[in-house]
Amino acid sequence: MTEAVMLEIDLQWAIDEQPMPTLEQCQRWAQAALQNDNAYQEVEMVVRIVDENESQQLNRDYRGKDKPTNVLSFPFEQPPGLLELGEELPYLGDLVVCAQVVIDEAKEQNKSLESHWAHMIVHGTLHLQGFDHIEDEEAHEMESLECEIMQDLGYENPYAQDQKSCV
Repeated sequence: MTEAVMLEIDLQWAIDEQPMPTLEQCQRWAQAALQNDNAYQEVEMVVRIVDENESQQLNRDYRGKDKPTNVLSFPFEQPPGLLELGEELPYLGDLVVCAQVVIDEAKEQNKSLESHWAHMIVHGTLHLQGFDHIEDEEAHEMESLECEIMQDLGYENPYAQDQKSCV
């Protein structure tokens, strides 16, 4: 039996209002998205909740898209010096989530706010582990995994409005 990886989250609020998510929720959602092929027994990540201005600036600077977005993932890259010494840091990276975009999308997509927050944390955590959805085959793999994780957490198919089915 594979032992579960322990996850420590640094939840940062860069906005005044903090209705959701809680640290416990982020912990539960991200933990569910951790894949067992992780090399560590314990890993760390940051979840930063931001406003539309910060999201837009980061999205523009790092993705060339001048608008706020729901979640940005910044996987941690090990410094070459540590790798040469045979050491690595057990750090996944940072998620930056725009609260207002998540709230607006949940309303537009007729989803519960909690379910959409869970999906954004799951989605971002998978990105931190190298999953992507640029190519069709990668997208199918990642979305299928998201569906499975979300259903295991007790939530609906996050892609139901797109007419995609969980496989």
